[in-house]
Amino acid sequence: MAKPTLLQAADLPDWTNAELRSLFTVLELPSHATDAASFLAQHGPAIRGMALRKTRVDARLLDALPALEIISSYSAGLDNVDVQAVKARGIVLENTSHVLAEDVANTALGLALALTRDIVNADTFVRSGQWPQRKQYPLGRSISRMRVGIVGLGTIGLAIARRLAAFGSRVAYFGPTRKPVDLEYFGDVAALAADSDLLILTCPLSSATHHLVDARVLDALGPKGFLVNISRGPVVDEQALIAALAADRIAGAALDVFEHEPEVPAALLNDRRLVLTPHIGSATEEARRGMAEHVVDSLARHFELAGPRAGRPQTA
Repeated sequence: MAKPTLLQAADLPDWTNAELRSLFTVLELPSHATDAASFLAQHGPAIRGMALRKTRVDARLLDALPALEIISSYSAGLDNVDVQAVKARGIVLENTSHVLAEDVANTALGLALALTRDIVNADTFVRSGQWPQRKQYPLGRSISRMRVGIVGLGTIGLAIARRLAAFGSRVAYFGPTRKPVDLEYFGDVAALAADSDLLILTCPLSSATHHLVDARVLDALGPKGFLVNISRGPVVDEQALIAALAADRIAGAALDVFEHEPEVPAALLNDRRLVLTPHIGSATEEARRGMAEHVVDSLARHFELAGPRAGRPQTA
């Protein structure tokens, strides 16, 4: 029986590429737009599956793939995908939010602790030899006594909420709909910010969440409030954040994502009230291995092919 034809629009580990090629006839999408158009005109009608990462999937691309049945994304975020167009065509859409949720939640809590306890600057304080002269380092804030608001209570948001409960924090959330959880719900993100000492962003990026956290929300968070963003950079109006920091209208922020990453404004780089990391929310060997495995396994299940491959490596 002929192997199903798969479009690879993702940079994946070598062992994952080998697994895909053992199961499918794999065609790689050319990077140049002109070459891609010619490629799709020739091969598009035969393609039944897609392995995706950052490539933009819009209605035009889907129109060139009339036989497409499933898209499996090596990512939790789907801001590069026209989800409505995919659903309208009855195409199965898989992502890896459940695979990486625990590691992203750990990153969020690590950033929150580093921010509220000023751990990065405290490390510099010790390394620079200031401790013997100044003796006492400035006091931090206790996350265990904080009111924490989570923006977006999906798989990752729930994982963060569980961790915060163990810390003793009081947790509330905002989202488009109320969830069947025993947490206080806010239907307005500014109202949640006004109720919170710490606001953690975990929502996906969409037209509805672009610049969701703007000057109004930052002002509601207030001069003693902290912000953590491990979702997508454009969820925060970066210029509004810079202005709020300059005017001391919030206490500080921890950012793993940026509006125009990898470019980061100097105003953020030079502010010691910020903790900055280079989009490492899911960047563990274990999470990346699981993400790659899920891409292969979800495609294999859909086409009722053999299950997980034997001899998989222990690192991504």
